[in-house]
Amino acid sequence: MSIISSSLKRIKPSPTLAVTQKARELKAAGKDVIGLGAGEPDFDTPENIKKAAIEAIGRGDTKYTAVDGTPALKQAIVNKFKRENNLEYSTGEITVGTGGKQVIYNTFMATLNKGDEVIIPAPYWVSYPDMVLLAGGKPKIVKCSESDSFKLTPKNLKKAITKKTKWLILNSPSNPTGAGYTKDEIENLSKILIKHKKVHILSDDIYEHIKYDNFSFFTIAQISKLKDRTLTMNGVSKSYAMTGWRIGYAAGPKEIIKAIGKIQSQSTSNPSSVSQAAAVEALNGTQDFIKERSDAFKERRDFVVNSLNNIKGISCLKPNGAFYVFPSCKKLLGKKTKLKTDSEFVKKLLEKANVAVVQGSAFGLEGYFRISYATSMDNLKKALDRISNFCKSLS
Repeated sequence: MSIISSSLKRIKPSPTLAVTQKARELKAAGKDVIGLGAGEPDFDTPENIKKAAIEAIGRGDTKYTAVDGTPALKQAIVNKFKRENNLEYSTGEITVGTGGKQVIYNTFMATLNKGDEVIIPAPYWVSYPDMVLLAGGKPKIVKCSESDSFKLTPKNLKKAITKKTKWLILNSPSNPTGAGYTKDEIENLSKILIKHKKVHILSDDIYEHIKYDNFSFFTIAQISKLKDRTLTMNGVSKSYAMTGWRIGYAAGPKEIIKAIGKIQSQSTSNPSSVSQAAAVEALNGTQDFIKERSDAFKERRDFVVNSLNNIKGISCLKPNGAFYVFPSCKKLLGKKTKLKTDSEFVKKLLEKANVAVVQGSAFGLEGYFRISYATSMDNLKKALDRISNFCKSLS
């Protein structure tokens, strides 16, 4: 009898973390590898936030807190939803976890029974299906085509809903594509969801503030008829460059929030007290740097998209949020190049050009690859030159 749980056979290690680790190992071995696989900002945490953490340590805020967040942080989150999204919540409708990832995991552990279906539009963040599987649920993958800007359509949503559907995941702007749903698009999806009263919506808004070209962020909880069925997840990792601080949060129905707290009380207990103090300052303090950093990301996005579209065999849509692009490499697969899959393309790119990216199939859509442009412009210029030369070598 194996010591390892059979439930682990359902899942695989995170492909994005694996790519990042592989790039680190090659760098440590002396290879000049440029890693474009990491999903984290290359900016530092703002000084006012770091200062708040240091002050928290100085005054002894280093003890256990309430399992699902301090009163101060919960109130800051309530204020954030009111200020930025015009959404009213009480602190009893807020939960705080060790990163957005834990909040989502806890949600599925707290709500899914065996066989419950979760609709996941593809391309998707790599962890969604595996978290559903670990909780005993069934991922219902709905492939969203490039012609639909990789977004779920009302027609495909309607087709995917069954009697077993418990959740729909919406991620806008998206990882891995950067695609954001407009208010009209969300309203059109809502018309379907309003009719299916047993379906809940998990809205992953972690990239809310990283948006371009006058894209106006709108979250589905702003549809009043769906607010009571929506869990809105967010965090400080991406917008505030706080990936290592590990603070995520969600707002939603008290019943679900309470159940998430129950799971958390028997696993990690509270998130770091010092990180929570820092997150209070992140949400309550100045927000001026967010636009400056988004402008820097926009410059990189424009460079990367233009460079990719100038490479024969590669095509790339221009995203309106996050810090990823999801170019197609379909024209470089086949007999001529002897590369059969996007995984082979990505592997060869790392071996021959020392550039680490993530294959599209890891996100549920074959024939593409994801680039994170959350790195310096110098790195991006070198990487795109290498990708261009690599693609030329295939012809």
